[in-house]
Order: sequence, then C-alpha cells, then structure tokens
Amino acid sequence: MSKKVFTIGYEGLDPERLFAALREAGVSTLADVRAVANSRKRGFSKAALHTGLEQAGFGYEHLRTLGTPKAGREAARAHDAGLMRRIYCEEVLETAEGRNAFDELIVLASRVPTCLLCFEREPDRCHRRVLTERLAAQGFAAVDLFG
Repeated sequence: MSKKVFTIGYEGLDPERLFAALREAGVSTLADVRAVANSRKRGFSKAALHTGLEQAGFGYEHLRTLGTPKAGREAARAHDAGLMRRIYCEEVLETAEGRNAFDELIVLASRVPTCLLCFEREPDRCHRRVLTERLAAQGFAAVDLFG
C-alpha cells in the first residue's frame, strides 16, 4: 500500500476552511513549499499561518528551498505550466540544495501525514504537481485537497 501526501492551494480559502480540509483529510503537518511565505491574504503569511496551525493542532514546516523561483511564479501566473515546470526543475530540483530539501520532504511525509501548501488552487498549474510526481516515484500517492 502506498503512502499518501496531500496538497492544497490557499487561493479562495480562509484559514478556517484550510484547517477544516486538513483535519478532514487526517493531515498532521503542513509543509509550506512557497519560496516567499508572505501573503496579502489574511492568515497566510508565515508567522500568522504557523501560529494558526499550531493553535489548531497542526505542525508547520517551511521548506523554502522547494519554492518556485520568481521566474517560475511569473510563468504560473501567465498560465504557462510548461515553462513553470522547466524553470522549477532546472533551478530547484536539479540542484544539490533542491535534492536535499526534497529528501527532507520524503522523510517528513514518511513520518507523518503531510500536506504541501502553495497559493494556486489548481495543482496542475503549480509546482506541487511536479513535487507529487517525484514523490510518486518514492511510493507516495497524491491527494489534492480543495477546501
């Protein structure tokens, strides 16, 4: 039986709906895979999100190294998933730092039910999809949550 890893984008959500989706799925730790964990959306900047998750009984890990570089985020906003994917793989996953951070994610997700968080609601337009494809090769099945 394969292990599970969850993903969610907070676009269109508030913290309460995010926490409810995590709770319903049985997630215990949120892995924030944003390069820049700032947000104009209430409750989703790193400190506020960490505090809110902790108060709701969840763990929080910011895996900044697994975030998308600026050019990749711009490609995602322009709905160019292919370019975003290429930039992400070349500038993150094919580097020593990126491989080390990915190995950290494998350890975390093997230990506790983990959900990857980024902004985009649709996982196919986000680097979360690239990560879950790579995790599938490590025996993980991806479950996308939408809150």
